[in-house]
Amino acid sequence: MIDINNVSKWFGAFQVLRECSTRVEKGAVTVICGPSGSGKSTLIKTVNGLEPFQQGDIIVDGTSVGAQATDLPALRARLGMVFQNFELFPHLSVRQNLTLAQIKVLGRGEEEASARGLLYLDRVGLLAQQDKFPAQLSGGQQQRVAIARALAMDPIAMLFDEPTSALDPEMINEVLEVMVGLAQDGMTMMVVTHEMGFARKVAQRVVFMDQGAILEDVPTEEFFQAPRTERARDFLARIIHG
Repeated sequence: MIDINNVSKWFGAFQVLRECSTRVEKGAVTVICGPSGSGKSTLIKTVNGLEPFQQGDIIVDGTSVGAQATDLPALRARLGMVFQNFELFPHLSVRQNLTLAQIKVLGRGEEEASARGLLYLDRVGLLAQQDKFPAQLSGGQQQRVAIARALAMDPIAMLFDEPTSALDPEMINEVLEVMVGLAQDGMTMMVVTHEMGFARKVAQRVVFMDQGAILEDVPTEEFFQAPRTERARDFLARIIHG
C-alpha cells in the first residue's frame, strides 16, 4: 500500500531525512518511533506530499507521490491524516466538521455526507456531541472527532502523527482504543507515536529513527525483545522504564 524508497530531504543545508526506505502492506500497522527531532513526523508527512522531498520515491497504492503529474489533493483525499493538534474548524459544529471535506472534496450531497459523518462519529463514541463546537469538547474527544472526520472520507490508509502527544494522560487511552479498533478491522496505518504499549499490541512492524535515518525496521516483537542497535536499546530503556 505504501512503499518508501531511499527518500532524502533537506531543509536548506540541513538533511532531515537520510535515504529512508520502508513499506507498509495493505491491512498492516507500522509504528514509527524514535527520539524528538529524529525525522518521524517529516517522514510521515512526505507520504501524502505535505512535505516535499528531494531524493527517492514514495508509491501509495500505485501512485508516485513525488511525480510532477500526480494530483496531490486527490491523493490526500484518499489518505486519512490525523495530527497532534486535532486541526478541527473551531467555528463549525462537530457535524459540520465531519461533512465539509466530504462535500467539497468528494462531491457528496449534504444528506449523504451527514449520514456518513454521523456513522463514524458513533463509531468513536461521540454521536451525542454532534451539535457541539470543538471548544466544548475535551482534547481526547476532539481527537476522536478528527479520526471520525478522516474515516468519513473512506481512506485507503490512515496516517497518524503523534495523535496523543497533546493530550492529558487520562485522555490518551480513549484515543488509542479507537485506533486499536481500526487496526483490528484491517485498516492500513502508519503511526508516529511514543505509546509503546499500543505499538506492541497492534503493530506488525516497528520503524526506529534517529537523526533522520531508519536504524531499525523489524517485526514488533523483535524490536521489543532484541533491538539490533544500541541507540534503540537506549531509547526503549528510557521510554519504558523512565
